[in-house]
Amino acid sequence: MEDYLQLFVDETSFYNGIVLDNLVPANLWKPLPHFFQTWLRNYIGGTLLYFISGFLWCYYIYQFKRNVYLPKDAIPTRKAMLLQICVAMKSMPWYTLLPTVSEYMVENGWTRCISRISDVGYPAYLFYLAVYLVFVEFGIYWMHRELHDIKPLYKWLHATHHIYNKQNTLSPFAGLAFHPLDGILQAIPHVIALFLIPTHFTTHICLLFIEAVWTANIHDCIHGKLWPVMGAGYHTIHHTTYRHNYGHYTIWMDWMFGTLQDPVESATTAKKE
Repeated sequence: MEDYLQLFVDETSFYNGIVLDNLVPANLWKPLPHFFQTWLRNYIGGTLLYFISGFLWCYYIYQFKRNVYLPKDAIPTRKAMLLQICVAMKSMPWYTLLPTVSEYMVENGWTRCISRISDVGYPAYLFYLAVYLVFVEFGIYWMHRELHDIKPLYKWLHATHHIYNKQNTLSPFAGLAFHPLDGILQAIPHVIALFLIPTHFTTHICLLFIEAVWTANIHDCIHGKLWPVMGAGYHTIHHTTYRHNYGHYTIWMDWMFGTLQDPVESATTAKKE
């Protein structure tokens, strides 16, 4: 068992080395305990991912494709984007604590994570991955919905994110502009899943990275029209009505629980009115 758990430690150490060896002097990070090395890696990696994905996407839609996807009056000001960056950066140290704790639990054998796909085989891996994604989709939907329905949670936590409630106040940088506890609560289904579902550790890490990129994408107000994806068109409605489209990657949970509002149908109704 100890030999198997060492595989997880070796993997996280490898990831730590990739980031920290290239960005932090060795004398500053190598003396740190493994847990703090992992947190530092997650913090630096998360920050870089936030800025790289945010700047590239903003450049593409606000400069390279200016006035193609959005009218001029729907483009957020630099001041608005700077405010979103400030909120996200204040929360980033706390956001990145969650995956650090989850990796610590994996390394100590407290979860059902697997290190190698060969340990279960590809058919089982794909089945467990599907179960994991459904569980996360369900968990994030209800966590997000309760952050709206439970008034103290909305007032003290989620309202920080919902000050961005119009097209010209939403941007890819708003994707992580949350109260830190709000961001952690919405990501925690990823961690709970590790205790219930045999999950490939590398896949779990990759999905967390995809999560960060996805949050930037769904705040750009561009409706991708790719069913059943919960794209930015759906999420923009969420920011303007507060009562619809709580889902994460797909529209299925909102469809099942009666909170779905389609952006195309909504726009058609608005034109008729």
